Amino acid sequence: MTWQFTLTGLLIGSIVGLTGMGGGSLMTPILVIVFGFKPTYAVGTDIVHGAIFKTFGAIRHRRLGTVHGHLTLWMFLGSGPLSLAGVGVATLIKHHYGDSAQSIESYAVGAALVAGGIGFLAKSFIKRGVKPDDRPFILTGRDKVIAVIIGAVFGFVVGLTSVGSGTFFGLVMVLVYPLTMPKIVGTDIFHAAALLWVAGIGHLVSGNVDLHATAWLLTGSIPGVLISSRFTVRLPDVVLRIALGTILLLSGIKLLKAPGSTWILLAGLIALGIGLAAYGVRAWVARPRSVEPQRA
Repeated sequence: MTWQFTLTGLLIGSIVGLTGMGGGSLMTPILVIVFGFKPTYAVGTDIVHGAIFKTFGAIRHRRLGTVHGHLTLWMFLGSGPLSLAGVGVATLIKHHYGDSAQSIESYAVGAALVAGGIGFLAKSFIKRGVKPDDRPFILTGRDKVIAVIIGAVFGFVVGLTSVGSGTFFGLVMVLVYPLTMPKIVGTDIFHAAALLWVAGIGHLVSGNVDLHATAWLLTGSIPGVLISSRFTVRLPDVVLRIALGTILLLSGIKLLKAPGSTWILLAGLIALGIGLAAYGVRAWVARPRSVEPQRA
């Protein structure tokens, strides 16, 4: 199974390149639900793939000057060590709970996906918590403490489940820090790349990574993001966030094995598809039409 991984990587890379959003959050549920990966290996493979994949975006944002270096550093002081703690917990579950380990990890990933889906939906409706400011943002002692706490909490979640590197941090930064949106996006991606490298090495050492799948995923995702980033989709951010958030939420419900979860997933995807199609038709009908010049 190789071309299927490449196609999946191409899909994820294209979503990220077209929308600039965290389509990478879809990787773990795809590996588990579609390819039948054990959750522990899906998490490790997703994190290593994300580390390499997001490095390209991190370098680009650093060159553009949209990374707040000090904030990244203080968040990383919390997220780096705690992501390794999350990796350690995942590895302990795998070694000490035998056959039930994957079920436990599946529930953890499912809960994180539900929270991530809610986070995406919240991003759609929460505009700002703190008014953005173009002036240089100097961190106070309180800002640094908050950054370390944010990093520690969500870094642990990322290390354990792979979910949240592109969702939770950006959402909290919008609510807490007076950064412009380009700064939030750049800082989020740069920090996510650093965090995923630490967690990825931890999962690699623990034997939780399928290197074959990782390599083939990258053959699709890297060209996908490089090519698709040259284009832009016409869907508003709010529509894209609702779509991605809904998919994450449905995937989480599936992994939590809620009663009728398969039917919920199917019905949700059908409803989402109908909604997007209806929006597309409405936008097409409402588009401005060129007026032909009248003949004399």
